[in-house]
Amino acid sequence: MKRSQLLSQTSKQDPADAQSVSHRLLLRGDFIDQLASGVYSLLPLGWRVYQKVEDIIRDEMNAIGGQELILPSLQPQSIWEESGRWGEMDPPLFKVKDRHDKQLALGPTHEEVITSIVRTRISSYKQLPLALYQIQNKFRNEVRATGGLLRTREFVMKDLYSFHDSKESLQKFYDKVKKAYQNIFKRMGLKIVWVQAASGTIGGKISHEAMVLSSEGEDEVLLCPKCGFAANVEKQDSSKCPECGEKLEVKNAIEAGHVFQLGIKYSEKMKATYTDKNGEQHPLIMGCYGLGLQRTMATIIEEWHDDKGMIWPLSVAPYQIALIGIGDDKKIKTTTSDIYKELLQKGYEVVWYDQEEKSVGEKFADADLLGFPYRLVISNKTLQKDSVEVKIRKTDQTKLVKKEQLISYIENEFSKF
Repeated sequence: MKRSQLLSQTSKQDPADAQSVSHRLLLRGDFIDQLASGVYSLLPLGWRVYQKVEDIIRDEMNAIGGQELILPSLQPQSIWEESGRWGEMDPPLFKVKDRHDKQLALGPTHEEVITSIVRTRISSYKQLPLALYQIQNKFRNEVRATGGLLRTREFVMKDLYSFHDSKESLQKFYDKVKKAYQNIFKRMGLKIVWVQAASGTIGGKISHEAMVLSSEGEDEVLLCPKCGFAANVEKQDSSKCPECGEKLEVKNAIEAGHVFQLGIKYSEKMKATYTDKNGEQHPLIMGCYGLGLQRTMATIIEEWHDDKGMIWPLSVAPYQIALIGIGDDKKIKTTTSDIYKELLQKGYEVVWYDQEEKSVGEKFADADLLGFPYRLVISNKTLQKDSVEVKIRKTDQTKLVKKEQLISYIENEFSKF
């Protein structure tokens, strides 16, 4: 992609109304556009990051046996009345009426819908366990949408729902999902801590949140420095560890995911049953596992940034390489063009800073702001040594690499991730 053609009008100044680091940088880098409070468009750079986050999540969900589907956003009142949540959700549902005066809700979650689907298709224990997931838009009627993509009113979430014939089966899969989440976040450069959490209006006696410890986080978690116990402040009201008695430490964190053991909360009310080996019917035992995609994008920035801008991990970067030629010399232009074409041919994602009206400093600042993991510079100075200057954004380290060795160098660098 030539920088002159990329839809991204970056800004040198922080937006006045953006408070979190990720919100400021996503707006400055033109990754997102705010349409209304808590409602954002993902622009081309933001969409590229989103797609990579989605691919990683899908990869790990498929690896544990998840089957992907897609569920409606519009949900009839009747199905919410079955579960008893039509008037109990917090935040309250976005409710709309159709032209027949029938009430519907914009789905903030899909327990009712998935239970309705499964109850007509699962009849025997032989069909269990079953894991179904979707990656789809959600709507939350938040009182205060703040922090950019960290708290929005419309967003995309991965929902995984599992169905079991025993608590033991649920626990086994629950642990498998938690491990898959660790893999997901590790691949995106994030380290999570699992904490005991309150289940809220989703329900179930057991739930855990995947937390990224961060000074920018709006959640507070309690950690035991001795035994590793961890809980959300909402869940644990004592300052002493319930497992070893050590004083708990308070840390700020960002919620990256939430998993629940629902038990029979929905299946019992909605008559979703299975028949066991003795021919007896029982309510399906359920689990659900949520992960917000745009929220994850923002969390990555909260962890990976400096005073120059974003520092995208290679796995989710919108483009992998920024290519900059310095000077009007014909050889520089030809060499830069040749390297650009070769990198594209090899399958690398490159932004070529081709704008002649921009200074070198402006191009460097733009590449740093947008957080491209690698920057390649061609100039008279580098060509005198038949080389290309390579800068790693994460470490700020630079080195000269011979032109004929550039592709093999990049292949080797990328293989580390």
